[in-house]
Amino acid sequence: MKSFIPHGLHTGNIRGDIYGGLTAAVVALPLAMAFGVASGAGPVAGLYGAIFVGLFASLFGGTPSQISGPTGPMTVVMTGILVQFTAADPVNGAAMAFTVVIMGGFFLIAFGLLGLGRYISLVPNPVISGFMSGIGVIIILLQIGPLLGHKATGSPLESLRMLPEMMSDINPYSVSLGLFTIIIVYLLPNRINSIIPAPLLALFTGTAALVFFLPEGSVTTIGEIPSSVPMPKMPAFSLSMFPSMVKYALILAVLGSIDSLLTSLVADNVTRTRHDSNLELIGQGMGNIVAGIFGGLPGAGATMRTVVNIKAGGSTPIAGALHALVLLAVVVGAGKYAKYIPHVVLTGILIKVGTDIIDWGFFRRLHQTTRTAVLLMFTVLFITVFVDLITSVAVGLIVASLLLVQRMANLQLKSIQIFTEPDDESPLCEEAMAILKAAKGRILLYHLSGPLSFGAAKDMAQRVTMIEGYKVMILDMSDVTTIDFTTSVSIEEMIISAHAVGRYVLLSGTQPAVREMLVRRGILKLLGDGNDFPRRLYAFRKAAELLGI
Repeated sequence: MKSFIPHGLHTGNIRGDIYGGLTAAVVALPLAMAFGVASGAGPVAGLYGAIFVGLFASLFGGTPSQISGPTGPMTVVMTGILVQFTAADPVNGAAMAFTVVIMGGFFLIAFGLLGLGRYISLVPNPVISGFMSGIGVIIILLQIGPLLGHKATGSPLESLRMLPEMMSDINPYSVSLGLFTIIIVYLLPNRINSIIPAPLLALFTGTAALVFFLPEGSVTTIGEIPSSVPMPKMPAFSLSMFPSMVKYALILAVLGSIDSLLTSLVADNVTRTRHDSNLELIGQGMGNIVAGIFGGLPGAGATMRTVVNIKAGGSTPIAGALHALVLLAVVVGAGKYAKYIPHVVLTGILIKVGTDIIDWGFFRRLHQTTRTAVLLMFTVLFITVFVDLITSVAVGLIVASLLLVQRMANLQLKSIQIFTEPDDESPLCEEAMAILKAAKGRILLYHLSGPLSFGAAKDMAQRVTMIEGYKVMILDMSDVTTIDFTTSVSIEEMIISAHAVGRYVLLSGTQPAVREMLVRRGILKLLGDGNDFPRRLYAFRKAAELLGI
């Protein structure tokens, strides 16, 4: 039996992997706790997600240098899942929410086994940009309440709706501590940030400020977290909620795929390596399954933590596994000290996360971007924030696909050449030119080229109906590489319409792939015997014969 070896594992970079894993763990600690609190599951859920997704995605994934754990997009979805399921079933709702995480992991594995990883790169940039920017806006809007000293709201719309009420009752201690945290995470000099990451420094200094300078009870804290090894929990199902469970599991899987593989591309660019997309999805799926079993948040490849790991020297799965084990040691050994950490400090850290997720590069290039790309990006952003995530991606992909079909159709239609008189641009030899000239408009050369698809099929057929006076149409497909079913239907309609008014249709130069489609559709039989030619010149000679030239 072949022994399992993690993808990209080797022992030639132990020192760099140790530095990378330790540094990634230091960065991941405050972020994992912040994501846990933001989701409503508590800081320990964020830590468990970082531990289990980080460990199993490193061991079984396809991007050796990647660090995985809870991310902003996955946390936003998990927040909605917890809210919906606990409202529907206060007793078993939380257990069903983590069962959804497990189901999402199985979907991720299925995506990998089906080889769907390569298709994630086909998502257009404006869709990804609008989606990620929308996630960033959601995270920021959800932190308005905690920053002002109120409880977090369940949705961005609710946060905006309650803003006047929250502004009328501001907790000055919360705002002060939150702004102090924001200043650190945004303005900490790079030379200090390279020694101690800004989120961790904000966590320590913010907690110290509460303990030593602020009145007791002036701001809320996250409370003590368990300091024991996590124990597995039984999945829970509900027949009435099962369709929703499947829906949200698919959302987590699709989002986790996009999040992870985009981070994998970033890792490839930095390390000059190439990841295995499908293996990465399988590793992420295994990590999410185990995280769900132990009550951890869903996770994916985390861009910032991955880059930090690489810059610190990490390049193999050893770094990701070590990062997870360090976090486990922190949970077991120092969980009791977490009770002093203020909620608003984690809020400040999350606001920085939200602004980092927004695609500012796209906004800076708006003046260089096409109007359709800008409209698509803002449409996806708006739907992401004010409707839901899966709808935004679906709408974005549908609109992008329609725009692509339209552009391809325009290019295909531009490639069509129609001649009834000799022309310098016509693709004809001297003999064919002479026949066309002698025909005096009675021969129509309809020259097609390139791949033809359904987008141009209707207009392709309509163009012929606008031309009168010809007796023989030569349908020249010598430069057509492939056609789809809809195009074949249009060709059939052109032939039938021409025959109905007593015109001849001659076909020339079909390539094997095109010919196969025409044979399968019975179109060659429709032409009649002796009207299908391998070369265009032969079709012209037949036309001359039919016209008595």
